[in-house]
Amino acid sequence: MHIDKEKIDQATLALLFLTLHDADRAWKGHDWDTLNRLHEKGFIDSPVNTAKSVSFTPEGLAEARRLFEEMFTLPTKAGA
Repeated sequence: MHIDKEKIDQATLALLFLTLHDADRAWKGHDWDTLNRLHEKGFIDSPVNTAKSVSFTPEGLAEARRLFEEMFTLPTKAGA
């Protein structure tokens, strides 16, 4: 089986947004390799620390919000 790591990274970034707290932090209970790739891409600060959460970069927070809305929200009805 071939895994599309880009799709995994996008889904993880969107799910990190789900646990957003303190304006720019998210619980980091996800695969370490994926978190490291998100850090390498500049979306989150280094996940290697003793904290149970990780900080988004400004670009990462914006992309996480975009992906979360794209993947996990329902379309709104006109006039609603």
